[in-house]
Amino acid sequence: MATESKANQRAAVPRVPHENVRNFCIVAHIDHGKSTLADRLLEVCGNVEEAQDQMLDSMDLERERGITIKSSAVRLYYEAEDGELYQFNLIDTPGHVDFSYEVSRSLQACEGAVVLVDVSQGVEAQTVANVYLAVEAGLEIIPVVNKIDLPHIEPEMALEEMRDAFGFTPDEIILTSGKTGEGVRELLEAIVRRVPPPRNAADEPLRAMIFDSEFDVHQGVIAYVRLFEGRVRPGDEIKMMSTGKRFEVSRVGVFSPAMMDIDELHAGDVGYLTAGIKGVKDSQVGDTITSAKSPAEKPLPGYREAQPMVFCGLYPTDNVDYESLKDALDRLSLNDAALRYERETSAALGFGFRCGFLGLLHMEIVQERLEREYDLDLVATAPSVVYRIMLTDGQVIEVDNPAQFPEREHIEIIEEPMVDATIMCPQKYVGQVMKISDDRRGQYLKQEYVWGDRVALHYRLPLAEIIVDYFDALKSGTRGYATLDYEHAGYHPEELVKVEILINGDPVDALAIICHRDFAEARGRQIARKLKESIPRQLFEVRIQASIGSRIVASTRIPPLRRNVTEKCYGGDVTRKRKLLERQREGKRRMKQVGNVEVPQEAFMSILRLGDED
Repeated sequence: MATESKANQRAAVPRVPHENVRNFCIVAHIDHGKSTLADRLLEVCGNVEEAQDQMLDSMDLERERGITIKSSAVRLYYEAEDGELYQFNLIDTPGHVDFSYEVSRSLQACEGAVVLVDVSQGVEAQTVANVYLAVEAGLEIIPVVNKIDLPHIEPEMALEEMRDAFGFTPDEIILTSGKTGEGVRELLEAIVRRVPPPRNAADEPLRAMIFDSEFDVHQGVIAYVRLFEGRVRPGDEIKMMSTGKRFEVSRVGVFSPAMMDIDELHAGDVGYLTAGIKGVKDSQVGDTITSAKSPAEKPLPGYREAQPMVFCGLYPTDNVDYESLKDALDRLSLNDAALRYERETSAALGFGFRCGFLGLLHMEIVQERLEREYDLDLVATAPSVVYRIMLTDGQVIEVDNPAQFPEREHIEIIEEPMVDATIMCPQKYVGQVMKISDDRRGQYLKQEYVWGDRVALHYRLPLAEIIVDYFDALKSGTRGYATLDYEHAGYHPEELVKVEILINGDPVDALAIICHRDFAEARGRQIARKLKESIPRQLFEVRIQASIGSRIVASTRIPPLRRNVTEKCYGGDVTRKRKLLERQREGKRRMKQVGNVEVPQEAFMSILRLGDED
C-alpha cells in the first residue's frame, strides 16, 4: 500500500457494534476478476467516488502485468437492507500459484472467504487449492460466479461445475459482474448474513498477528495487523513475543484504501501500526504483538514458514552497489516474507547473494522490484532447485548452487525435489499434456473426469523441469486452456550430473547447471550454442565449451574481430604484409591471455530458454 497518502491527523470513523464487523478475503484462480470485483465493492460502499482499475493493486508492476502480487487490506462501511451499518475488512489476494503463501496468510486474518470463479473458465486448479486452504482455516465460504456480463455466456455450466467440485447448491452461489457492478449488493448482503463476526475479546490482553509489513524511511516498519484480542492506541508500549523487544506505538490506523490514522484498534479490526521499529528483523510476519505491561500468556499460532523452491544468484553489475543490494533485500524481505537470501561470491560475478523464491514468477517479480524500486542494475544467474546429496562418507548435504556440487567420486546418491502436479484441461488436449509431461520425466499418477469435458491429470514431476518452461509448454500445447497447481512431494534419487561451462578454458560457475544424465550432453550443446549467439565478438578468439567432469561434450568458438592492418600497403614486398599480420596475431594471442570476456545478462537467461529450440 502506498505510503504517500498517509493522513497526519487521526480521522473520526463510525462506531459499529462488534457483532456488525465482518472480516473476509477474495480468493480465486489468476485472472478471474478479484481486483475488479474489489474495485466495485469500494465504489458501492462509498470509499471512492469513481473506482479506477485495480485500486488495491498499488504497485506499478501489478498494474502493468494485470496480476495481484501482494495481499491488500481495506476497510469498508455498508448500510444493509435492514438499515444496520456494517464494517467490512476486505483482503484482496493474489491468484498465481507462486503467491499462494500470501493467500494462506490472508486467510488467517479472516472469518470468511469469497471464492470467485470466471463464468467462461469455470473451476480451475488454483480455485480448488484455494478452497481447500479456506476449509482448512475453518472459514465460511461464499461461492461467486463472476463476469456474467460477457456476451453469449450461460452461467449454468459454471454453476454445475461448482456443484460437482465443491457441493455448492445454485441457491448458495451469487452471480456478479465486477465490470458492471451487477450482483455486488447481493454479495454484500450474503457477507452480512453468512460470515460470522469476530470473537468479542476487546477486554482480554492484547494479541495481534502481523500478516504483512512494509518499510518507510521516515517511520520505520509499518506492521499490518489483525487484532484477535485486546486493544492498541498510540502511546501504548508493545512487545514482540518472538524476540521480546519493546516499542512505543506512535500511530494506529486503517486502510480506506489510503492509510488513515484512527484513535484505536480493537479485537476484530484489521489495520496498521507504527512504533519506531527500525530493524527489519524486529517485525516478522507471523509474529504476535502483545502489551508490554500486561502481556498475553502465549502467542497466536504462527504461519507455516514458506519454503523456497527455486534459487538463483543476484549480483550487482557494479560491485560498488553490493551494500545497496543488501539494504534493498533487507527491506524487500520485510514486505515479502517468502524471500530468502544469503551472501555468496562468484569468480565470474564478484560479490552477491544467493536468493530463494517460491517459483519462477516470484523470482522475476523480486528482480524487477529491486531494479525499479531501489534503482539497481542486476545480473541473475540461471535458476536451480535444492538437491540432497549423500556422500560416500555417509554425510548428507543440500546443494542449491551448482558451484557447490561435489566431485563425482565423493557422491553416493543424488536426490532431487519432486512435485505432485494437477493439470486441468479439456479432454481433447489430454494427449498433448501427457506428451509434454512425459518429455519432462513426469510420472503419470491418475486421471479424473471432474465435470463436463474437463479432465484433471495428476503427475509427479521433478521440480527442476517445472521451473524452466513446463507451464509455458502446457499453455502453448493446449491453446491456453490448461491450468496448473502443484505442491512439494519430497525427494527422489536420480542420475544427475553437473554440466560446467568453460570460456577460454576457465569455468564460469554462474553458468553451470545440474541436470539428468540422459539430457546432459544435449543441454551442454544448447547452452554453448546460445552463448555463441549472446556473447559479443571480442578482439580475440573466444572458445566456449561444455564439460561433464573432465569430458568435453560441446565446443564452439566466436571468431575475433579483425582489423585490416595491411590496408596501407600498396604493392611492394609481401614480407612487409606478413610481418604486420604476424604482429597482429601475436597481439591477439597476448590479449587472449589477459583479456576478460564480458558475459551479458542475456547469456545467463539463455539457459531458461533452452526449450525454445526443441
